[in-house]
Amino acid sequence: MQITTWNVNSVRTRLEQVTNWLKTHPEVDLLCLQETKVIDADFPQAAFTELGYHTYIYGQKSYNGVAMISRQPLSDVQMGFTAVLERDLGDLDEQRRLITGVIDQVRIVNMYVPNGSSLDSDKYDYKLRWLETLRQYLKILLDQDDEPSQILICGDFNVAVEDIDIHNPAKRETKVMATDAEREALQAVLDLGFKDVFRKFTQSGGHYSWWDYRTGGFQRNQGWRIDYHFLTEALYDRAIACTIDIEPRKLPQPSDHTPVIVEIS
Repeated sequence: MQITTWNVNSVRTRLEQVTNWLKTHPEVDLLCLQETKVIDADFPQAAFTELGYHTYIYGQKSYNGVAMISRQPLSDVQMGFTAVLERDLGDLDEQRRLITGVIDQVRIVNMYVPNGSSLDSDKYDYKLRWLETLRQYLKILLDQDDEPSQILICGDFNVAVEDIDIHNPAKRETKVMATDAEREALQAVLDLGFKDVFRKFTQSGGHYSWWDYRTGGFQRNQGWRIDYHFLTEALYDRAIACTIDIEPRKLPQPSDHTPVIVEIS
């Protein structure tokens, strides 16, 4: 089974690139998209159903939005934190950033973590609160399983887990997406029992999934690795590959992110 995560930075703008990528990667069973930036009624479902895919969408106008494009129907599809936490979360579930479903007995949680904007921004505090809510949400999912949990969480996490995930980590503690508080918040999530599957197969630096448009970072490979697949231990042991496909980033007017693919036996 192959699962891909890709922040497409507007599914309508990048629709041809995404559908062409699926045509050339028929082995992909599930494509998890972030930043779809479109309300559900305007999501281009027909382009995917014509290729034989099932679509599950949770979007909003101009911002955020997540979707799951699957070869086979998903079960137990849920949107947002509230479906699991079952309490009023105020502003933490107003933005459409999380969708989950089950494929082949594996629970997939696809998410777009808030960026945080800047350290002195209300959005930074929101990001930390969002990650803590994610930890609570995942703990409930893990506690629901009687057998060893088969859960994969993926998406744009907007946090570089380690210095090796940044092309230049100098003064990283002053930069949003790499501060100690963000890393600690994400690590609290991972401490529930999730592992970074890319590092199972690749220990070297220089591998990134996002490059800033404004700096010509892609041409110089000055990027960040902020798009991840984190797997529970039972699922991590089944993983046989995890790769970053940089080819879509070479296209005209690409997303600033590129696909990350995990293969599970």
